[in-house]
Amino acid sequence: MAASYDFPSDLLAGQEELHRIRAELLALLKRLPWSVEPLDGFSDDNGWRKVERPASPGWTDDEQTQVERLRHRERELAVFVSGHDFWTEVTTEHKVTARMHLKHTPAPEPH
Repeated sequence: MAASYDFPSDLLAGQEELHRIRAELLALLKRLPWSVEPLDGFSDDNGWRKVERPASPGWTDDEQTQVERLRHRERELAVFVSGHDFWTEVTTEHKVTARMHLKHTPAPEPH
């Protein structure tokens, strides 16, 4: 039988925002060029698999700021969620299970 936990609303909100921020960061990183700094493209087919990259124009100052803002918020939320007072109420043998339940709360739908 799976345990259920009465997570406080601020902890749930923090976890939901953490899901959202991580999804937003991942989507942004997928859109950005592969290199932060401008670099020439390359092709290497001497290894066990061929690796190719087109030339990268690098990231703009605005893109770098966006990534850093999201990473900063992600760290803040991770500290908030992992250090929440709720965890002092959970017995040691149930902390991992409780954390997994919280991590797998439904993530907000992408916009």
